[in-house]
Amino acid sequence: MIRALIARILPKKRVRKPRIYPADQHKIRAEQIDPAALSVICRLHDAGFQAFIVGGAVRDLLLARRPKDFDIATNATPEEVKPLFRRAFIIGRRFRLVHVHIGREVIEVSTFRTAQTDEEATDEHGRLLNDNVYGTQAEDALRRDFTVNALYYDPDSEEIWDYTGGVNDIHARQLKLIGAPTVRYREDPVRMLRAVRLSGKLDLTIAPTTEKPLTKLAGLMCHIPQARIFEETQKLLLSGSAQKNIVEVRRYRLLPAFDALLTDEKSERFAALALRHTDDRLRIGKTVSPAYLFGALLWPAVTRENEALVASGAKVMPALTQAAETVLETYAHQLAIPRRLQGMMREIWLLQPRFEQRFGQRPFRLLEQPRFRAAYDFMLMRGENEEVPKELGEWWTEFQSTDHEERKKLVAAIEKNSKGVARPRRRRKRTPRKNEEAAAS
Repeated sequence: MIRALIARILPKKRVRKPRIYPADQHKIRAEQIDPAALSVICRLHDAGFQAFIVGGAVRDLLLARRPKDFDIATNATPEEVKPLFRRAFIIGRRFRLVHVHIGREVIEVSTFRTAQTDEEATDEHGRLLNDNVYGTQAEDALRRDFTVNALYYDPDSEEIWDYTGGVNDIHARQLKLIGAPTVRYREDPVRMLRAVRLSGKLDLTIAPTTEKPLTKLAGLMCHIPQARIFEETQKLLLSGSAQKNIVEVRRYRLLPAFDALLTDEKSERFAALALRHTDDRLRIGKTVSPAYLFGALLWPAVTRENEALVASGAKVMPALTQAAETVLETYAHQLAIPRRLQGMMREIWLLQPRFEQRFGQRPFRLLEQPRFRAAYDFMLMRGENEEVPKELGEWWTEFQSTDHEERKKLVAAIEKNSKGVARPRRRRKRTPRKNEEAAAS
């Protein structure tokens, strides 16, 4: 009786219902889903749980793009998911989920969650510290970042469940944040970088309400752990739309390090060239080394520092070495570049002067360097930017593609002066032997 009275007095919590799109209203079919993901969903269904393909995979399929991976959302907790599979591991602290290993593939399974409400869930800046309160599917949809990422696909019925209007936003080609943008950005400032990356990658326009707070809240990025900054920066650069992304990141002042690096037309031109090459390689399915790309973005700063040192009287190689160290100390922390990548970047930079040394055995020794290929590509890009003669790149292209005898001829041709006379070898000063010294005395 008391419960009935309370239920009559207190308003009932409104349950948001999804708009369900049947198979005849969209083009996604179960055959397009990865077989490993389908097997995980089938096992969860057999165990009595709900399970859906969620997020980016649904979004990409609606946009006629090939999904990178197929994530699953379920009402089963990680502890309920793990025993269902032979090779499954619970990972994460801030956000606990399960990685299910099917052959060589890893399928990520997350539990429906609800928004955190207690004060201890956020820090003084509003950033979420943990996100492990489980909830319903509707609550899970509302706590996701963008409407286009809050779509659920059921392979059994081939239905799309949409709680936030994500399907309509995909048709409108717009990227819209779920909830109040200021609050959502404060919960996780990385969402600002993600908005830029997704809009560039998917060719979507950022909705005005989602875009408005970006510049104002850009300062929140300084509270993000360095590892996450690097991860998101790397995604920005390797998304296939790096050139556009960096323009937008600089416009919203989200990563000030780029403004400090790209200070003039020369540095901007070289960065644009590197980013365009990266986008082109990714477009045709080739790989890109993050060390090569970060090395290209920092190279103009290295060049400026190196030129100043040489002008003050320093020799070429010591000056370049010192310039590389100075730039890495200044910018590597701001961009959270790992030490292993810093070492690779340093090697690529320090090999550049050696391409101009084409005498004797030096070209042959350079060819054996582990970073030769990356350094060679880097030198070609410098040639395209008119930092070194294009003839230098053509010579090295021919040198590495021919046999040993032809290489010797190429070197011999370089060693001749403009009159066709062989360049004289520099003789070493011979130290007199002891018996010669005694005879002389």
